[in-house]
Amino acid sequence: MNRPLFLALSALSLTLLAGCASDSQYSRPPEPTYEAAARNELVSTNYRAADHLLSQVRSYEDDGPMLVATLVNIDALDRSSTLGRLISEQVAARFAQQGRRMIELKLRNNMYMRKSEGELALTREITEVARQHNAKAVLLGSYGLSGDSVFINLKVVQPGSTLVLAAYDYVLPLNREIRSLLGLPR
Repeated sequence: MNRPLFLALSALSLTLLAGCASDSQYSRPPEPTYEAAARNELVSTNYRAADHLLSQVRSYEDDGPMLVATLVNIDALDRSSTLGRLISEQVAARFAQQGRRMIELKLRNNMYMRKSEGELALTREITEVARQHNAKAVLLGSYGLSGDSVFINLKVVQPGSTLVLAAYDYVLPLNREIRSLLGLPR
């Protein structure tokens, strides 16, 4: 190979390689900001769901406390996720903000329901805890995954009779954030 051609190809190669090199700050996505976090809609969506439930249970005159159970996966009632725990916490927080007395229920295995002839029913453990605390209702729920959504079902149930006092359904997008909270690959 002649020298001028070699020098020209070397210069071109160096130029191309320089274009491939980049500062790592440009290759990473930007760090989240407080402003971006404040625009996150998960908390406000869960607060709206709680407000819908509250509007339904206000007609029941009881001043007893309410138990809060973790939302569970509808396909595996003995399992939950960060998303299920977070929704329970946020809905319970909204109930407390509105003056309801809340009792957190931390069961050993997160199981508060069982399959019974195709229906979901409260376990004896949660019914007994409700009796011990004189709880007039239990806030509980489940979530189910579809291709691009997570379907949430929340209920307020009377522990003795299992009468549903309030119910609300809503849908979350199965985006990166929700996938992360469910423990799914992004």
